[in-house]
Amino acid sequence: MKNGNNFKSAIRDKNYAFYTGIVLNFLFIVVEVLAGLYTDSLSLLTDAAFNLTNVASITLSLLAYRLLKVKLNDTYTYGYQKTTILVALFNAVVLLVSIGAIMYETLHRFRNPEPVPGKTIAVVAAIGIVINTISALLFWRNRERDINVKSAFTHLTSDALVSFAVVAGGITMYYKNWYFIDAVLSILIAVIIIISTWRLLKNSVRLSLYGILHHVDINAVKAIINDTRGVINVHHIHIWGLSTSMNALTAHIVVEDGMETQGIEKVKETIKLGLKHANIHHATLEFEPMSNICKDDLTG
Repeated sequence: MKNGNNFKSAIRDKNYAFYTGIVLNFLFIVVEVLAGLYTDSLSLLTDAAFNLTNVASITLSLLAYRLLKVKLNDTYTYGYQKTTILVALFNAVVLLVSIGAIMYETLHRFRNPEPVPGKTIAVVAAIGIVINTISALLFWRNRERDINVKSAFTHLTSDALVSFAVVAGGITMYYKNWYFIDAVLSILIAVIIIISTWRLLKNSVRLSLYGILHHVDINAVKAIINDTRGVINVHHIHIWGLSTSMNALTAHIVVEDGMETQGIEKVKETIKLGLKHANIHHATLEFEPMSNICKDDLTG
């Protein structure tokens, strides 16, 4: 019951983070667009568009979590948990495309720098730093447990970095009229975001191909099973991600000849308890007596 309450609490925390992040950032987008139109600032309008794509991605992440609560049915026997993986992959692609748009705009600014009110730009962008930082902190606790939460965290921190660049560029333009500085900062930030996004993209693709995330050690999983009393060998072991936060496992467990049903159930219970500590949340185990196993199976 305690574990169930912890899971529900985690879901509530994630939902709260998503809702708050979406509302705060959408309100800031409205402010940024109005300020951009009023000052004729292309940098603010571009940053607003960048924020809008991120809000859309975070909204899709929230939708994926809501789908996790949909009941299983005869068509989707695992439910809709896989949507969290698909959305995380989509978010990574969107973020990389957004970086491409920023780079395109950066090249344009290099060729045609335009004077804009730097002070106003800096003030509006500074508000963006505060909002994005607060929103990102809401996802801090769960950012390494779930790549979908990591996706939202990456989007928000990248927004904060972009806003910081706009602030620096605005201040520089206000005092020095060095309009090329904004383009230079945009390139540096784009490189930082690409580096942080690459891991998200790699993990999303890996899960889409039924791979194992970095926090699951298959050798440790095998050791947990093999070290269980009564187990002789484990083979045909497969591990994959059901979602961005839940992993599944199937395996054939070789036990001693003559082990009774009660003993097998005790071994199963012990193994599943150990697997939970190894981030395996759904395990299907098939038990076989040693006398029914051939040598080829033991090496499979």
